Amino acid sequence: MKSTAYFTRTILTYLEQRASVDALFAEAFAKNNKNIDDCCIYILNQVQQSGCNGFHDDEIFGMAEDYYTTDNIEAGKPINCNVVVNHVVELTAEEKEEARREAIEKAQDEAYRKMTQPKKKPTAKKNEVTNQLSLF
Repeated sequence: MKSTAYFTRTILTYLEQRASVDALFAEAFAKNNKNIDDCCIYILNQVQQSGCNGFHDDEIFGMAEDYYTTDNIEAGKPINCNVVVNHVVELTAEEKEEARREAIEKAQDEAYRKMTQPKKKPTAKKNEVTNQLSLF
């Protein structure tokens, strides 16, 4: 299972921030044999083994740190699951502008499609004449 992009980005953002303030962790974070996808797989396996459904952010971030700081740690097998991240998405100015541009484009396309779509004429139901004889 490839974890959701938002989950991966949330973990990666935390780890990058942590590495920027902690030189010792920055060395562990820069290891060539470690990557964010395996880190997320490791976290999901740890969550599954615990049997719990909800975790505090610090617990998940701690698992991510453990993955990078422990040398002989196995990520485990990919898991098919859904991950819910309850963080507010903070978009950059470029992302906001791109989303705005896409929304305007979509609205324009929809309006153009409605204008160019041929109008359907209402058809009146015709009274069908049946040639059926009545016995009474």
